[in-house]
Amino acid sequence: MGWYCYLLRCADDTLYCGITNDLKKRLAAHNAGTASKYTRVRIPVELVFVESCADRSTASKREMKVKKLKRADKLALIQSSLK
Repeated sequence: MGWYCYLLRCADDTLYCGITNDLKKRLAAHNAGTASKYTRVRIPVELVFVESCADRSTASKREMKVKKLKRADKLALIQSSLK
């Protein structure tokens, strides 16, 4: 099972970054309001970016880098993944 760094677009148009080793289960948990305090009040959420990582450590490091990006840079990251 691989690890992933992901971005969600929340109902209030904010972006949330996280990591998981089960995207389907984690997305369902976010939309059920049980995954994080941040997304709990911003559902429904939509998966807009996913990046595969070698292991949990790599995913965590990537998450920290993405979280430090400005919103415009996160949006550019999302757009680049659509191409």
